Amino acid sequence: MHSAPHLRLAALILVFALPVSAHAADSTDGLAAALAAGDRSDAEKQRDAGRKPAEVVAFLAIVPGMTVVDLLAAGGYYTEVLSVAVGAKGKVYAQNPPRLLQMREGAADKALTARLEGGRLSNVERLDLDLAEIALAPNSVDAAITALNFHDIYNGSGVEAVAGFLNKVYSILKPGGVLGIIDHHGNEDADNKDLHRIHESLVLAAIEASPFELDASSDMLRNPDDDRTLNVFDESIRGKTDRFVLRLRKPGAAS
Repeated sequence: MHSAPHLRLAALILVFALPVSAHAADSTDGLAAALAAGDRSDAEKQRDAGRKPAEVVAFLAIVPGMTVVDLLAAGGYYTEVLSVAVGAKGKVYAQNPPRLLQMREGAADKALTARLEGGRLSNVERLDLDLAEIALAPNSVDAAITALNFHDIYNGSGVEAVAGFLNKVYSILKPGGVLGIIDHHGNEDADNKDLHRIHESLVLAAIEASPFELDASSDMLRNPDDDRTLNVFDESIRGKTDRFVLRLRKPGAAS
């Protein structure tokens, strides 16, 4: 039996009136399934439990067709996640400074090369340059992410380097574009440089001094069992550190 026209119309109105979060959940489940079913290594799939990449992508509102940049991409864990998320019509830039690619006998360079070998991720382009040297056009990128390395910029080069980093990312993002920052939380009175951590308040202060707006934060990667006293590479806490997730937005209407 066919539904009456007014009932079909009411159903359509109900569907389009659903909150964005309902659609985001569907998108999250779809991406999680695609990542689990793909040809990524078992080791990387196991890392997903602690990193929640599908949830992070949904939080940053990254969708198919977007142009995104994985900043300090290292071996490309998030590069591949983003490649799947934006799909064939999207574009991912994997940015690494030469110094990072040369560390540990070129481990990151070798890992990223293997990941992209044979055009495996055809929507990904490497940018083996310092961020200040990349030639992406202003207002051309929908989103960017830097995962577990903002502390290296701050601890290694200081507040001015962080300001330069944020200003450069801001310049290439479209109005309404987002920057996601994920990092290992540290205790306020600790030697976080040695622990490879950073206190969230320092990141928030850097954001406040930048042209970005802090759009939202998430507790999705928090771990109260991490007392933040161990080096993040300690085997007892590696992959399970207490992490903050921040979403910064460039003011203006998204295109």
